[in-house]
Amino acid sequence: MRIAYVTETFPPEINGVALTSERTVRHLRAAGHAVQLLRPRQPGEAACRSAQEWRSAGGPIPMYPELRYGWAGIATSADFRTNFHAYCSHYGFGWLESIVLGYLRRVHGMADINFVPTPELADQLAAHGFERLRVLGRGVDSRLFSPERRDAGLRHDWRVGADHRVLLHVGRLAPEKNASLALQTFERLSARRPGLRMVVVGDGPMRARLERAHPTVRFVGMQTGTALARHYASADVFLFPSLTDTFGNVTLEALSSGLAVAAFDTGAAGQHVRDGVNGCVAPPCNGLDASDAFLGAATRALDASAPDGPLRQQARLSAIQADWGTVQRRFEQQLLQLAVAGRTAPRHAALA
Repeated sequence: MRIAYVTETFPPEINGVALTSERTVRHLRAAGHAVQLLRPRQPGEAACRSAQEWRSAGGPIPMYPELRYGWAGIATSADFRTNFHAYCSHYGFGWLESIVLGYLRRVHGMADINFVPTPELADQLAAHGFERLRVLGRGVDSRLFSPERRDAGLRHDWRVGADHRVLLHVGRLAPEKNASLALQTFERLSARRPGLRMVVVGDGPMRARLERAHPTVRFVGMQTGTALARHYASADVFLFPSLTDTFGNVTLEALSSGLAVAAFDTGAAGQHVRDGVNGCVAPPCNGLDASDAFLGAATRALDASAPDGPLRQQARLSAIQADWGTVQRRFEQQLLQLAVAGRTAPRHAALA
């Protein structure tokens, strides 16, 4: 097939959607398809117009100026990867939520198939009038994210001993990610169990404020590749309190690294975590209820965080089953079916 793969984010940007897009393009090309990548050009990047890649003009996304949108194209299949409408209330624009949702519904209404990462999200979008939804899922590189990456030297840098438990949070430090709840949970746990440590991987607009509010927490900034995998494997408990992520790749990465995961029962956790078996989940809620519910999940995860304990072993086993190859082959087959059916021209076979 000849495939035009259109995405609003792609490396050199670093986020879950960008890395997923890069992995998908790499898979399709390795499978023998002619893939032309179309994406917005980042500031400072040279223009590129070739059979391999086309960098379009665009503008900054509100509240995410480091990301850019490109001018609209012709959609055939689309991926719903970010709950932009849900972000509005976190930035003081709650009145825009229905407007943004309506715009997203119109854009996705042009596609023959709309891929979503979880059945839960498919149900939510269907209730808002989205059509032609297809669950695709996500995977994880279990060779990169592995308990074997545990690094005694890194733990020494964190000033923790073999008997200390390290809590970890990975993600963009922005209001919609709810990172402050992870840190509040650490503080509440520390009051009961002296000796706990907390490491935060990631950057964002809230970092300086969070560092001031939580001086005992170690903030290490953005990490990628093997360095990121070492940070996962060298911790013991993963705290992920986001309620806005459509999936949350970091949850699968933490499970693959053999951590005791505490998360709300939504996104990747809702799909891959069995409460008390391979992780601990709290019911999605807001306000004080959310704080207490998440504390309960984190407490249970901490109780089960012995490095060789059954919960952490099951976490690793469950993640191994979520391989990228299966997900990408399913995506490829969906595109082939579209092309064979003749509903769209093959050269416009994907909008991500």
